[in-house]
Amino acid sequence: MIEGWKHPLRLNADPAWVVVRPFHLAWQASGPDLNRVQKLAQDVVRLDSRTVRAELGVVLGDFAGRHWQIEQVFEQRYQEISPKLGLDGQRISANMRKLLGAYFCHEYSYAAAALMNPSVVRHPDQSGLQKGSVRIILSLRAVGEGHISTIAFREGIISNGRELQLQPQPPFVTAALFDYDAQKPNGASHVRRHPDCAISGTVIFPMTEAQRNGLEDLRLVDFVHEDGTREWIGTYTAYSGHSIGSELLRTSDFNHFTLTPIKGDAARNKGMALFPRKIDGRYYMLGRQDGKNLYLLQSEDLMHWEGGTLLMEPRYPWELIQIGNCGPPIEIDEGWLVLTHGVGAMRKYSIGAALLDKADPSRVLGRTEMPILSAVDEDREGYVPNVVYTCGAIVVGDDLFMPYGVADSSVCFGFFPLKAILDRMRI
Repeated sequence: MIEGWKHPLRLNADPAWVVVRPFHLAWQASGPDLNRVQKLAQDVVRLDSRTVRAELGVVLGDFAGRHWQIEQVFEQRYQEISPKLGLDGQRISANMRKLLGAYFCHEYSYAAAALMNPSVVRHPDQSGLQKGSVRIILSLRAVGEGHISTIAFREGIISNGRELQLQPQPPFVTAALFDYDAQKPNGASHVRRHPDCAISGTVIFPMTEAQRNGLEDLRLVDFVHEDGTREWIGTYTAYSGHSIGSELLRTSDFNHFTLTPIKGDAARNKGMALFPRKIDGRYYMLGRQDGKNLYLLQSEDLMHWEGGTLLMEPRYPWELIQIGNCGPPIEIDEGWLVLTHGVGAMRKYSIGAALLDKADPSRVLGRTEMPILSAVDEDREGYVPNVVYTCGAIVVGDDLFMPYGVADSSVCFGFFPLKAILDRMRI
């Protein structure tokens, strides 16, 4: 293993992290489900005004202290689902709207089961920092009831001396708001952060049928376009409960997000990772097209990916079952640094690295014979034992700063000397 420094901070799954989200009854209300939705709405509107006030009072007494502006959340939920309720022409009072909204919401502990597979990028705002400090945004895969994965965020600062400080978890967390007016026919979904909620208190939930069972393993990258503009782009896996597909999250400010399915046969695979800029006018990605080996993909269209050419096969004992990327390639003076994961005997996961030629990323310049980090270096017990995994790292000074998941249960942080990683590589 490479001698690094592991920060004492650890993020753990926590059932106390709760958010209000849509109740599944109105997920995609149609057929028998739509009949049930409309029957429930009719039952509620038959209640007299005194009962409505009393029931709404009970709901607010139970939940108003646990969530930010919950009455506004109920009102927004009612507005979202009102076209499906079959209440056209009926007078709906303000209290009735809120109560109806409450019947189509539920409190969800989004990180009760697991917290894992983080990635990290530089924050769009680097102002007001001491020299040598970097403000960061972490993405986290949080897993709750029903093994549904969501995207959570945390902001922090890395300062000299390998110091890491994350903003405290806010007392209230809100789900990103689905922008119904901005949906597009190409399958794109638009969501926005609540204006009163910090990035660290924002969770992005599945919103489409293709995403229904989870948004998994976001690999964020700070992408620089040819005209110099910057955009934060992340590849992730959308899981419907029976099939997977790769999708793209895009944001220029972490206030508004677009989530769009990737087209092409390459999108049927997990683990796609985007290079942080074009190379010779083309976009590049890494992927694991056959579930075992690492492939290089290129495209003229960011949203359409086909094929792929074999880049690396398992070579060393710790990766003989499969290899894959551990996040977007990182541009350094020597080339493209690629973090890899390997799976060996007893399904033990380890993290290694490879170096690709900067001008021609199909050329592998070197690979680490031994892992940078292995599951045996950490607490091995957890939701999935014997796993260490990351979805992205950044260079800070002379170090590679890497957040990583342990046993799919918690997230740790390490600083690894970049020179030591490169020195361990072999052709």
